[in-house]
Amino acid sequence: MSAPAELEIWNHRLAEVAEEMGVALGRAALSANIKERRDYSCALFDPGGRLIAQAAHIPVHLGSTALSVAAVLSRLTLADGEVAIVNDPYAGGTHLPDITLVRAVYAGERLLGFVANRAHHADVGGSAPGSMPVGVRARGDELPEADELPAAMSPRYATGSSASLTTRAVTIDEEGLRIPPTRLDETVIAQLCAVARAPDERRGDLEAQRAALEIGCRRLVALAERYGADTLAARGDALIGYTEALLGAAIAEIPDGVYAFADSLDDDGAGRRDVAIRVLLTISGSRASIDFSDSDEEVPGPLNAVYAVTLSAVVYAFRLLLPEDAPTNHGLYLPLDVIAPEGSIVNALPPRAVAAGNVETSQRIVDVVLGALAQALPARIPAASAGTMSNVLFGDDQFAYYETIGGGAGASPTSAGVSAVQTHMTNTRNTPIELLEHTLPVRITRYARRRGSGGGGIHHGGDGIVREFELLADTTVTLIGERRRRPAYGLSGGGPGTPAEDTLSRDGRVVRLPGKITFAARAGDRISIATPGGGGFGDPMRAKFWASILTGEPLTLD
Repeated sequence: MSAPAELEIWNHRLAEVAEEMGVALGRAALSANIKERRDYSCALFDPGGRLIAQAAHIPVHLGSTALSVAAVLSRLTLADGEVAIVNDPYAGGTHLPDITLVRAVYAGERLLGFVANRAHHADVGGSAPGSMPVGVRARGDELPEADELPAAMSPRYATGSSASLTTRAVTIDEEGLRIPPTRLDETVIAQLCAVARAPDERRGDLEAQRAALEIGCRRLVALAERYGADTLAARGDALIGYTEALLGAAIAEIPDGVYAFADSLDDDGAGRRDVAIRVLLTISGSRASIDFSDSDEEVPGPLNAVYAVTLSAVVYAFRLLLPEDAPTNHGLYLPLDVIAPEGSIVNALPPRAVAAGNVETSQRIVDVVLGALAQALPARIPAASAGTMSNVLFGDDQFAYYETIGGGAGASPTSAGVSAVQTHMTNTRNTPIELLEHTLPVRITRYARRRGSGGGGIHHGGDGIVREFELLADTTVTLIGERRRRPAYGLSGGGPGTPAEDTLSRDGRVVRLPGKITFAARAGDRISIATPGGGGFGDPMRAKFWASILTGEPLTLD
């Protein structure tokens, strides 16, 4: 058997272990977010903590889980059967709702490696249901006034009669229970259940994660027993080396040079607007330096990204240069030098809040890295996609619900963008309406493609989504979304996508909401989320001009 064929077989063998772990986790979980939306990820690591295989789950999880595993290994020595838990964003995590479990795998006395999974729990405590509070808040149950909301609001929206919004900084302590690398035992589970809304659901989801680790452990041991532990270790090394060479070769095809790009977040969720993320991409042979040194400093709101999130977004962007079936492992990190200064928006320090850095800032990091790559590879890189996860959270003292809503994908040099999909750093499904309405006090009154929201061009950007919730009980609602002010950019003359728009209907009034707000909602309120379209690609007028030259037909301007 040739070496390439053997590597291909081993890549699938190991990835299938992670896939089976994910299937088990999804089936056994209790919460809709994990069971239905599949907001979880599974991966395998070698004895040194290097990623050797993963399932095709959530990009923002998988690129960062290795740092949580490293944090566990730096603080704990796990015996056979022991499981570690961590959710601390400053210990390789992403945000507090993402809980990571790690288990060592032994064959006799020999350590084969580690299995790990990360799952987004609907609530881990904190000041608002869903554990992702923002600093823009409505006082009581009043509606915000128009002049307190983002600029360029349409006159068709009603205004209030008194100020109703407050803005303030938030800290990570308000976002929920922060767990450093710790052995998972009943004490830790009880601590989490004591602060979380729907504690039985939290316990059930943790047990599902633990059961998935058991399956991964059994499968790795079986591989070692069949092929030998030395063979298992050697194939993991070979796969990492192969992926490093593959990405190095892809980078070497990029013209050497320095490429700059910048984009901004709408706001930080605590009153500050236009938070810039700037990248300087330097290509030299088979290596790439991705330097965020000129990006803005960390902010008072929860849009701060920890280093693990930034690294994950960069690795994802470069992974897009490889074939879809290329192995995904530690080799992806090796040709990349990621520079993210401490205390910046892309490498925040405690006690900054970070809940939205994971879900929103990660998307903008991808946008700026791809924007820089587009200058070097204009025939390969697509326009910007929706650039947001459009997070919706609601609940009370007894329950919490969380979901993200898709948008439009950016158009590419060869095709239109796909409509109504999750893009880039998220890869979740939607919650089925039937389940949502059966289990929670909510009714979905509209769920549709937002037609015409994709940017124009030779190839149009994909359209976003409209999803409207009617609340059937008083709840606390948090919305966290981006691209409400700044649209997804087009490329090569393509037009930008249509920005998102969030509205609240109450007692015959319709108010446009900020993209990031926590507020008290009433039974009967309707909340509509219209997500952004992707950017278009190519100037249609230029295409018409050359078509008229080639065909002799008159140029039309319609």
